[in-house]
Amino acid sequence: MLRPGAYAKDDDDKVPAAEVEKIEAALSELGCKGYEEIKREEIGDAKCKMGTVDIKLDKDYTVILISRY
Repeated sequence: MLRPGAYAKDDDDKVPAAEVEKIEAALSELGCKGYEEIKREEIGDAKCKMGTVDIKLDKDYTVILISRY
């Protein structure tokens, strides 16, 4: 699962700990249990039931795009 204070590789895309819970809830609905990178509105290499995907969220943490590769 996500860790409080999860950060992207670029400090400009830091995800505040208070927002991690909302992101975790969005991922949980998709059956995702981890990720490689997290940015404010993007999760890279999420480990989900459907496989490894990139996920884009809107400002309200609603999933707007899932890219599977």
